[in-house]
Amino acid sequence: MLEPSHNDELPPIPGKRYFTIGEVSELCAVKPHVLRYWEQEFPQINPVKRRGNRRYYQRQDVLMIRHIRALLYEQGFTIGGARLRLSGDEAKEDTTQYRQLIRQTIAELEDVLQVLRK
Repeated sequence: MLEPSHNDELPPIPGKRYFTIGEVSELCAVKPHVLRYWEQEFPQINPVKRRGNRRYYQRQDVLMIRHIRALLYEQGFTIGGARLRLSGDEAKEDTTQYRQLIRQTIAELEDVLQVLRK
């Protein structure tokens, strides 16, 4: 099992549209078999499946996986508890945090874009 770490220790998410399971595994510090298991347990994780049943995750999937990872590894939730947290009344609070994270990510990406344009 991987050592738990905080989100700020995870690598930044590149500005790509799709990510392979290997890339998501590295971005979220979670092994591929764990990602496949979480897909079955959490309906919020829904990668696009292409030829040969290959999974392609989008940015919102990566953010959701990081959130689930934090619930399980850092906050000590069980799978069932994390699922309830994501779908229950507290999901509204999580959605607010999720939106803040998205806004922060957009701001960071805009900063990167400005640097690249120079």
